[in-house]
Amino acid sequence: MFTCARTFVISLGIVFCASLTVSASPFKIEIIASGLEHPWGMAFLPDGRILVTERPGRLRIIEGGKLLPKPVEGLPAIEPIGQGGLLDIALHPDYQNNGWLYFSYAEPNKGLLFSKYGTAVARARLDGNRLKDLQVIFSMNKKSSGGRHFGSRIVFDRKNYLYITVGERGERKRAQDLNDHAGSVIRLHDDGRIPEDNPFTKTKNARPEIYSYGHRNPQGIALHPETGEVWLHEHGPQGGDEINRIGPGRNYGWPVISYGVNYSSGTKIGEGTHKSGLEQPIHYWTPSIAPSGMAFYTGDAFKEWQGSLFVGALKFQLLVRLELNNNKIIKEERLLVGQLGRIRDVRNGPDGFLYLLIDDDEGAIVRLLPSTLARLD
Repeated sequence: MFTCARTFVISLGIVFCASLTVSASPFKIEIIASGLEHPWGMAFLPDGRILVTERPGRLRIIEGGKLLPKPVEGLPAIEPIGQGGLLDIALHPDYQNNGWLYFSYAEPNKGLLFSKYGTAVARARLDGNRLKDLQVIFSMNKKSSGGRHFGSRIVFDRKNYLYITVGERGERKRAQDLNDHAGSVIRLHDDGRIPEDNPFTKTKNARPEIYSYGHRNPQGIALHPETGEVWLHEHGPQGGDEINRIGPGRNYGWPVISYGVNYSSGTKIGEGTHKSGLEQPIHYWTPSIAPSGMAFYTGDAFKEWQGSLFVGALKFQLLVRLELNNNKIIKEERLLVGQLGRIRDVRNGPDGFLYLLIDDDEGAIVRLLPSTLARLD
């Protein structure tokens, strides 16, 4: 178990729409399990077990604080290429009764000369250490080579609609093509059917699964605990990581507008930072923090954190806490600066604590406990 007691002072030249605080940590860190190879997403089963995905293509079970030695069997074909592999995981809101779990992954399309890959989502039921009743409910319509920008976060809203983030695969213009899943948020029924009220169901040459578009590489998604709105964050290029509130049919601008610049050259991307008809982020980071994983804190363990939005950061290896007021971010606090490594995922635990996944060859799942609380066994 680690204890966070240092005060960190940094100067990163960050540009925000809110104040920034880097403070001592009012908590201690408890390792739940280690030995995970590049863990990416996690889900809490009702019986206390934790499911964790490993990007190389394994689904693991943590039981009684121990990582079970054998991965879950029965996964579909998964390609661990670049940023792709086995990625996010979520339980159906009625999991207790139907047993469905959902996971996103890089789906391969093997060819004789070269292969292509795309974001896909499947659902299955867990039977002991094996998946059964496997169904692929979403498959990216235009697969491509390379291992960049799969997106792949998934979340259910309060009406049991499933939202899937899809990156633009490193091919910028695709994010503005409504006939291409790349660079979009997908909205489906829990069985993969397309909702009739999706915004583009009657639009010619548009994919009816698309709910919003103009995204670069969204790797965090969460429901606002009060409004039920879908929020996401996405990687910018060199600068311009964004947090957005997602609405039907809205265009979030990539690559027409961005607060980031081109790599190496530092030149402007698209037409600048604003354009009529394109959505503005509610918060952005320049330079980039490389955000990954996101959760609104709704537990009781940290009263002062209730309603805060937490975002993991890969580049600066820290946890960001954002305070909100009327859907506006008014303060940013930076925690765990350089202490744990690359924070890949952030989740509310059923015990009221905050859980983090540490992305590494020898990664781990940890939880944050109030500093006044004795260690939990």
